[in-house]
Amino acid sequence: MATIDSATAMIAELPEVSEGVRYGHSAWAVGKNVFAWIRPFSKADLKRFGDETPPTGPILAVLTADLHEKEAILAAHPRACFTISHFDGFAAVLVDLDNTDDDELRELVIDGWLVHAPKHVAEAFLAGG
Repeated sequence: MATIDSATAMIAELPEVSEGVRYGHSAWAVGKNVFAWIRPFSKADLKRFGDETPPTGPILAVLTADLHEKEAILAAHPRACFTISHFDGFAAVLVDLDNTDDDELRELVIDGWLVHAPKHVAEAFLAGG
């Protein structure tokens, strides 16, 4: 099971990442572009779940490259990733940290970071440098 602390630690290891606040919660950016943020449910979100029980643990929102990648991630990580109607048409997934292990979370966070990372920085990171 991943935690906010493990998410924060792995995000901090990525090059050129800065931490800030978005709507009162931690958010991480590369350059000026946020790629991951803590995303608790609003009262409206909770109402939209209706009779379905929403995840109760911490939720991390992570950008995806586009809506096609979002669908692929949702299909590849059905236990960890989900979306809500508020995110319809928005290229990001929600990650239920209670149903995610650190390796899976690392993959998701890196994919989100790659959306905005400068090309030369991303290439050097992926090459291990």
